[in-house]
Amino acid sequence: MGLFLFIVGNATVFGQSKTEEAILIAKDTLKSNDIDPLTPAKAAFYSAVLPGLGQAYNKKYWKIPLVYGAIGTSLYFYISNNKKYHQYRDAYKSRLEGYTTDDFAFLDNNRLIAGQKFYQRNRDLSALVTLGFYVLNIVDANVDAALLQFNVDENLSVRPNIYPNDVTFKTNFGLTLNYNF
Repeated sequence: MGLFLFIVGNATVFGQSKTEEAILIAKDTLKSNDIDPLTPAKAAFYSAVLPGLGQAYNKKYWKIPLVYGAIGTSLYFYISNNKKYHQYRDAYKSRLEGYTTDDFAFLDNNRLIAGQKFYQRNRDLSALVTLGFYVLNIVDANVDAALLQFNVDENLSVRPNIYPNDVTFKTNFGLTLNYNF
C-alpha cells in the first residue's frame, strides 16, 4: 500500500497539452468597413453650400421643409422690416428737406425716428435669427451624420420595464440595460 501511494503521489499530471496551442480568434462585431470618418464633415459642407443638402445627404428628407421654412420665414421678416425701415427713413429725410409724404403725414418727427429705430432693431434681430437657423442647419447635418454611424441594434439597448411587485402587488417601473456580446 505504501508503494502505491508513493507512485501515485509522485506522478506528474498535466491538465493541458503543451503541444497543442489554443488559437483564439476574436471576431469583431462592429462593421468598421461601413464607418466613414469624413461623413459628418461632408454633410456639414453640403449644408453650408446649400441649406438642406446635408439633410438630403443623410437621407433625412423630412427635415428639408423644416430648414427652408425656418430660414424662409426669418428672411421674410428681415425683408419686411428692412422695407418698413427704409420707408420711415425716407419719410423722415423728405420731411427734413421740407416735403411731406402722404403715407406718413399724420406722424410727427419723433414718431418717424421711433419707427426707424423699431424696424431697424427688428431687421437686425431677423438677420441674427436667419444666421442662427443657417448655423443650426449645418450643425444638425453634422450631428445627424455622426449619429448615423453608431451601433443601435438589439444587443445594446435600454428599455423601460414595468413589472409587479410580488410582496405589495404594486406596479414597479424601471429600466433594463441589455448588453450582449
